[in-house]
Amino acid sequence: MTFTNKMCFKKINPKKMKNYKLTSYTKIGIFFTIAMSFFFGCEIQDGFSYKESNSNKPLGVTAWQYIQTHDSLNLMQEAIKLTNTQDLYDVSTGKTFIAPTNEAFKEYLQNNAYQSLSEVPVPILRNALKYHVVNAYVSFDDPDLMESNNPIAYTSQNGQTLFLSHRSNFTGLVNEGTSKQWEIVTSNLKALNGVIHVVSSIVYFSALSSGSDGPDPTVVRDTIFPIADTYVNGGSRSAQNFGADPLLKLKNVTGNGGYDRKSFLMYDLNDFTKEGVIVDLKLEIAVKFTAAKGIDLDVYNVKDTLWTELGLTFDNATLPTTPPVSSIISRKISTFEFDMTDYYKSLDYNGRISLMIDQEAGRDETDEFHSKENTGGFNPPMLIARFASGDTVLNIDKNTGFSLSSGEAYVFSNDILLVSGSPAGDVKFIIKEAPQFGWLVSGASILKVGDSFTQEDVDVMNLLYINNGSGSSDKIVVSAEDKAGANLDNFDIVVTIQ
Repeated sequence: MTFTNKMCFKKINPKKMKNYKLTSYTKIGIFFTIAMSFFFGCEIQDGFSYKESNSNKPLGVTAWQYIQTHDSLNLMQEAIKLTNTQDLYDVSTGKTFIAPTNEAFKEYLQNNAYQSLSEVPVPILRNALKYHVVNAYVSFDDPDLMESNNPIAYTSQNGQTLFLSHRSNFTGLVNEGTSKQWEIVTSNLKALNGVIHVVSSIVYFSALSSGSDGPDPTVVRDTIFPIADTYVNGGSRSAQNFGADPLLKLKNVTGNGGYDRKSFLMYDLNDFTKEGVIVDLKLEIAVKFTAAKGIDLDVYNVKDTLWTELGLTFDNATLPTTPPVSSIISRKISTFEFDMTDYYKSLDYNGRISLMIDQEAGRDETDEFHSKENTGGFNPPMLIARFASGDTVLNIDKNTGFSLSSGEAYVFSNDILLVSGSPAGDVKFIIKEAPQFGWLVSGASILKVGDSFTQEDVDVMNLLYINNGSGSSDKIVVSAEDKAGANLDNFDIVVTIQ
C-alpha cells in the first residue's frame, strides 16, 4: 500500500524488520483502522487522503530506475549524476530512500544562492544526498508501526542521524523532535533494493538543545510563577474576561474570530532570588490537551505590563507588534518548553514582563494549558532560570583531530573534540579561521569566521567537515567560551586528508 500525506509507524527492531503483505481483507482493515482512530480521538487532518497501489507487489524496479522515470524527480536524477552516486540508488540493498521533489531542489538552490545544481560544490551535494539514504529498510505499512509522535533514530549514509515518525493523524515526519522537521508527502514505494518516501524539501539534521540539564555543582536553578495569567477570545466573546479560568486556551483560525484565543502571562523578574549569572531561561507550560498538528507555537513580548488578570479582554488587550521571541513546534507531550534565554539577554531592565502565546496563523489547532488557577495539582506556567556561579574553568579533554578521504565528509563527535568545565550546551566554539580545503557544516548552514557551534552539537553529531577534493591537510581554528564567562584561547583542530 502506498500512502500519500498519511502513514502510521512506531519504533522498530531492525532484526525483526519485514516486508508486510496486505491480506485480501485490506478494505476491512482500512475501515477498522479509521474507525478505531476516531474511537480513540485521533484527529484527522483536513484533506486526508491516501493512494493505494493497484497491487501490493514491489515496483519491480530499483530506486534509481524509478527516479529516472518520474518527471517530478528530474532534479534528484541530475544531482545523483553530478555526484556519481548512481550505485547507491541502483546497487545497494536494504535502504530507505528519502526522495526530494523538483520543488525541494529549487527551494534549496534559491536558499543557497545557486542558479543550478551544477553550481553546488560536488562534495556538499553528495553529502546532502547521502543524508537522504537511511541504512535500514523502513516501510510504514507494517502493522507494528502504529505509535504516533515517537521519532526513531536511524543512521544515514553520511553518518548522521535521521529520525522517522508520524503524527496522530498519520502524517509522516522526518526529524520530529529536532529544531526542524518535515512532512513526508508519499510513502512506501517499494523498489527492488529498498523503500522510497517522497518529501517536498531537502532535509537535514539539526539537533534540539537538551537544555543542559546534566548535573553541575556550579549551577543552581530558580523558578518564578506568573503574577497574572489569562486568555482572550475573539468574536462575540471579545469583551469577556477569563482570568478565573483554570485553563489557558489557544487557537488561531482567522486571528480575531469567535474561535480565536490567545494566552497572556505576566511575570516579575525581581522574583528570582538566587545569586549568579542567568545562563538559561525557559518558559514551561503544563499541557492539558494539544491536537499536535506540528504547527508553530510562538511567544511574543507585549509592551503593556499594566493589564490585570480579571480585567483583560480581547477588546482591550495590547497585541504584539514585533516578531516572536521564542517558538516551538506542537507535538504530543505533557509540557511545552520555550527557550527564553535570548529574550532575557535582550532586556535592559529587570522588572515586569508581559508575554502572549499565539499559534501559526490560520492553522486551527486546539491547545489548552493549565493556568495558575488550576486545582488539579498541575504546575502553573513557570519561568525557570539556570544560574552559574561565574567561576567556571574550561578544559580541553580531547582534541585529536581526524582524517578522511579526499572529497568526503567527516562527522564530529566527542571522541575527537571534548571541552569540559560547563554543560555541553553552554560551551561555545567560535570559529577564528575556517578550513581552507573544505567546509564546516551545521544543519543546513556553512559556518564562517565568527560563527559558532557548541559542545552539544559535537556530542549529538550535528557538525561535519566536508573536504572539497583538494589538499593533504587542513585545520579549523577556534576559541571556546561558556555562558558564565570562562574562555579558552585559540587552538587548532587538525584535519588529515588521504
